[in-house]
Amino acid sequence: MSTPQSHSAVRDEAIASIRETGRAQVLIIGGGINGIATFRDLALQGIDVVLVERGDFASGASSASSHMVHGGIRYLENGEFRLVQESVRERNDLLATAPHYVKPLKTTIPMYSFFSGLLNAPMKFLFKRQGKPAERGALIIKAGLVMYDLFATAGRSTPWHRFHGRKRTLEQLPRLNKNVKYTATYFDASMHDPERLALDVLGDGVRAGGRAANYVEAVGRNGRSITLRDNATGDEFDFAPDVVVNASGPWTDLTNEALGSATEYMGGTKGSHIVLDNPELVAATGGREIFFEHSDGRVVLIYPLKGRAMVGTTDIPADPSQPIRCTESEVDYFLDLISDVYPDIAVSREQIVYKFSGIRPLPRSDASSTGQISRDYHLATTELDGTPVISVVGGKWTTFRALGETLTDKVLYMLKAPRTVSTRGLTIGGGRDYPETPGDVTVWLREKLGADDARTRLLFERYGTRAVQVWEHLQSGDDELVLDGELSTRELEWMVSDEHVVHLADVILRRTSLAFTGRADIDALRTVADALAKAAGWSTDRRDEELAATIELLRDEHDVALDVAELGA
Repeated sequence: MSTPQSHSAVRDEAIASIRETGRAQVLIIGGGINGIATFRDLALQGIDVVLVERGDFASGASSASSHMVHGGIRYLENGEFRLVQESVRERNDLLATAPHYVKPLKTTIPMYSFFSGLLNAPMKFLFKRQGKPAERGALIIKAGLVMYDLFATAGRSTPWHRFHGRKRTLEQLPRLNKNVKYTATYFDASMHDPERLALDVLGDGVRAGGRAANYVEAVGRNGRSITLRDNATGDEFDFAPDVVVNASGPWTDLTNEALGSATEYMGGTKGSHIVLDNPELVAATGGREIFFEHSDGRVVLIYPLKGRAMVGTTDIPADPSQPIRCTESEVDYFLDLISDVYPDIAVSREQIVYKFSGIRPLPRSDASSTGQISRDYHLATTELDGTPVISVVGGKWTTFRALGETLTDKVLYMLKAPRTVSTRGLTIGGGRDYPETPGDVTVWLREKLGADDARTRLLFERYGTRAVQVWEHLQSGDDELVLDGELSTRELEWMVSDEHVVHLADVILRRTSLAFTGRADIDALRTVADALAKAAGWSTDRRDEELAATIELLRDEHDVALDVAELGA
């Protein structure tokens, strides 16, 4: 593909400023959620901070999550009480600060025994015994949920857990395996659009004065300066920060190597998911996540999301220098576990509309089981010619604010600068002034967007209360709906000018749910490419290149079957 200009106003302005000044107090390398959270926090303190990401924002590990905001009940068995307490607190916080994207999630655990795991779990906890875990029975899960609920007491916004026997369980969930003896139901939280949540956090940082650019990569070092490359144009330039934050996630060691400092911090594992168009399976979940142990002791989930059933996840050692894909053996594993829980529901490969994989940014470990590797985070500091480099090791979606706060405090200490703003309880982007009840939503839509219909509902779901700014842009000129109202020409203009869109794939995979829900067929891709070409000022050749690149990405990375012959139709 050629190296075109981006025509994204917010991105182009950021790159022009970064090149012109040539320096900042802090350079953050990596635009996943942890780098973005730190960017927002530092910008709010008045620090001159620059964030660069080699691809699109939240396109790496942050885009491959299980779409959950959770305390990590299974971490209790590993004795990670600090992490559980922090995670539950942050979950409760996000339910209040990001209500447009984070919602309570009813979660049910099916169980097939009472005493199973009674010896195994204490041995793991007390003596760190490793190896394959035994199935956890009702008694162990009950003890864990009681403890979990106690951690959630402070700032609680979700109900306490409930246990049910077989009869009550099958009344509520009649399609479950009839061998079920008990179920436990508790509440965590979901995030329906993680990439959009990341974009909202980023936007708060930009509005606070930070500078951020996607498709900009740290490729080397020139003395005390970092060499950056604009991947949209191929241009390279040097940039001199006082502090470098390496928030590259699974690629942290590779980034340090590119900067001339070899490290061996990371040891991530691959997590894959599949998305099925199977209404029968979606209905069988009863609108809740089914969270359970498969026969190999791995904790997995079936999760109704956007009218589809998402199934995951695996936990396999992975090499971040190699492409990460959901394999056929993983698909077999997922289909097998579905049949265990719902034996009378037919599932097949033909129902899979999307696959995705990512690498968890876990620390290097000699644990014999990947599930025993800590999900907690820590910070490691090195120096490059006198410039401190802080590498983030670990971290997960739920705790992004806390990690960003911890990292920001460390940077502020190095810069001898005070903390002036706390992010705890600070509402994120379109969560500000969010209507609380369904009736309030109706009133808000009519007052702010002039109507309560399918289009305004979609904008509200996509942007939260920031839909007001988007709506004003849509109303300021001729606007044409595309894909049955899923998008419009002026909304694509908004995404290009305000949301850092550089490529067609940015829209298909991360600014909308078209790919995730299986609606990114050839006709849809062609329609969006045509409209986006006008919004971004692309030539016909550029439009064709973008379309071909997106088709290739969907086929190679997400196994989306596309008939290229239809392009000529």
